[in-house]
Amino acid sequence: MTPVRELGSSTWTDVIDRELTILVPVGAVEQHGPHLPMDTDGRIAVEVATRALGQTAPPVDALTAPSIAYGASGEHEGFPGTVSIGADVMERLIVEYGRSACRWAKRIVFVNGHGGNAMALATAVRLLRYEGRDVAWWPCAFRGADAHAGDTETSILLAADPDQVRVSTLAPGNTEPIATLMPALRDGGVAAVSPNGVLGDPTGADAARGEQLLDENSRDLAASLESWVVGDDGRLA
Repeated sequence: MTPVRELGSSTWTDVIDRELTILVPVGAVEQHGPHLPMDTDGRIAVEVATRALGQTAPPVDALTAPSIAYGASGEHEGFPGTVSIGADVMERLIVEYGRSACRWAKRIVFVNGHGGNAMALATAVRLLRYEGRDVAWWPCAFRGADAHAGDTETSILLAADPDQVRVSTLAPGNTEPIATLMPALRDGGVAAVSPNGVLGDPTGADAARGEQLLDENSRDLAASLESWVVGDDGRLA
């Protein structure tokens, strides 16, 4: 029988008496322009976690957990469909998740696909580590990435789940540097700077480039699972 590598498909007898590392994908439900699905961030986190798991070997004994679908997405609430639980709830959710899962898991790493979750994750993980739990977080951060629903995320979805990309609706959004946009973003959210919700230009997105980005991030995560060095901010190095 092929070993079960997903927590959700396991029984309790599958996980007993093991020194498990649990990979928990964390996403968001928020607009990603007219061409990408609301759960893009979660899809990316699941893809990175799953690929990294496939590259691990003993002594790392790991499982992927069902994803945490919702996140802190207040900057996107100007668009219908976005559901944000806010940073405070996000932080509390991660803390309680870690406290519970660490009763039986050796280590937990939250694989984060949404930048808006980062502060809550870092705060929660620092508390969990202060309490003596071996928890970390990992960012799905990609080389040369643009801001939101642009070339990077579209390329990644074309590689990971191409049927979810509505290529007929690809259109540029606001392509100004994010630092330039930040004052208006803080005041009015993404809708204040981009009518279609895109920060970047997805029209040149390429599946091969998305595949390369996914491979790089998942390979780095797999290597970090083996070395397990955690920074002061709780991030897996």
